[in-house]
Amino acid sequence: MTITITIGSDSAVADVPPRMFGSFVEHVGRCVYGGIYEPDHPTANADGFRQDVLDLVRELGVTCVRYPGGNFVSNYNWEDGTGPKERRPVRRDLAWHQTETNQVGIDDFHKWSKSAGTEIMLAVNLGTRGLHAALEELEYVNGAPGTALADRRVANGIPEPMDVKMWCIGNEMDGPWQVGHMTPDEYAAAVDKVAHAMKLAESGLELVACGSSSAHMPTFGQWERTVLTKAYDNLDFVSCHAYYYERGASSMQDYLASAEDMKQFIATVAACADEAKAANKGDHDIALSFDEWGVWYSDVWNRQEDEWKAAAGEGLHHEPWPVAPHLLEDIYSAADAVVEGSLMITLLKHCDRVRSASRAQLVNVIAPIMAEPDGGPAWRQTVFYPFAEAARHAKGMVFAPRIDAPVIRTEAYGEVDAVDAVVTWDETSRTGLLLAVNRDVSHAHDLRIDLTALPGVNANAPSDTDASDAHVAIAKAIVLHDDDPHRQNTADEPNAVTPRPLPATLGGDGRIACSLPAISWAAIEFTA
Repeated sequence: MTITITIGSDSAVADVPPRMFGSFVEHVGRCVYGGIYEPDHPTANADGFRQDVLDLVRELGVTCVRYPGGNFVSNYNWEDGTGPKERRPVRRDLAWHQTETNQVGIDDFHKWSKSAGTEIMLAVNLGTRGLHAALEELEYVNGAPGTALADRRVANGIPEPMDVKMWCIGNEMDGPWQVGHMTPDEYAAAVDKVAHAMKLAESGLELVACGSSSAHMPTFGQWERTVLTKAYDNLDFVSCHAYYYERGASSMQDYLASAEDMKQFIATVAACADEAKAANKGDHDIALSFDEWGVWYSDVWNRQEDEWKAAAGEGLHHEPWPVAPHLLEDIYSAADAVVEGSLMITLLKHCDRVRSASRAQLVNVIAPIMAEPDGGPAWRQTVFYPFAEAARHAKGMVFAPRIDAPVIRTEAYGEVDAVDAVVTWDETSRTGLLLAVNRDVSHAHDLRIDLTALPGVNANAPSDTDASDAHVAIAKAIVLHDDDPHRQNTADEPNAVTPRPLPATLGGDGRIACSLPAISWAAIEFTA
């Protein structure tokens, strides 16, 4: 059967949030050192940042970057990454069992962000520190010259306030792996005090409370209700974290439908936020910041960590901890890219509640960009392409179309639509974007796409109108698919899996027709 995708009168969701296309840089593995920062690399600029990586970050279209963690932040002294580099202390990082040189910190990341053209979302340590350190960091980062900490920033070469607006108050504080992890009541009391004080300092801040570390935590839901109800008045966002991966050849169909889990996650957390608003007789909605999402083969990391813990548990050890070790360097497949494209579609279709998102992470560590060391090149992973297309071309309003599609059967989610899609439309520039995925592991599907009900588009095009005069015109159509869904881009074959032109035709009625192969992602840019 032909699948129909139609914009209806009730299809509008919300405007496209610029922060939807955020990413995440954490001091883990080679994300910072050997990723964004490598002073000896041939492309390094005067600040030590790799220009080849910066070029790819700009191409990716990242708008906002969460920094410096992640698990790393819960044992981090922000002051260590400021001032002259030769005076910065070397520390042990308990989160990832590595040595932190502090050659990159907030001073440096501010410069990197200016070069990359991104906003910073800054996380504060609520594991080993708390209220006092958060207020001092805020003054250092955003304070006008004339106070001790702001003047320290000026002396360190940054005369103007950094103007960081969005702050994460801790990270995954319910996780037993987190330094200083807390119960829901403990974190609720802590975040209430910190958020209140930070808003006293700058009422225009946007503050993010930690949600549950995942939907699989035993306190998921109850954690959100407790925290958001207690600290509602000074909170603007609650964080969501979810990672997905293929758990074996027999589960490919379930893996392709991972967005069904994300949809339920969003619904649960949004309901908790609404309950907190009602309990406080509140006047504002708490939005969702999906500030960790993507594909991560965490089972591989868990095995590595278990092996390390077993070895480390045999007596005392005095070996130096490694600097920038190779950690979490997943290499992604064509199927992984389709899943990430599907997750992006889901985030956009729920952008009335999800107003910020950070694809985790940015370079080398579970990342869309890989950077080879010792003068090597940087290259794009398969998952680079669906993110970049959305980040660069999704503008205006989001529309969740009606989709008349056959269902596929999954063990985890029951029956789900074989095809999912979202449309964005910028009425001012009269440009739009259709993103679609075929999640069917076995069958191609023909699509017929009706965009004539979009605002400002003439839906009364005569049926005999020549395609060249149609009210909708195709600007570009691409598809990402490989006959081997496990094929990967690698350092040796960086372009093994890339988008290619998608044959798409425009009928006289202004409707688009195309066919998506099994396990594929597609994008159609159009004008009207």
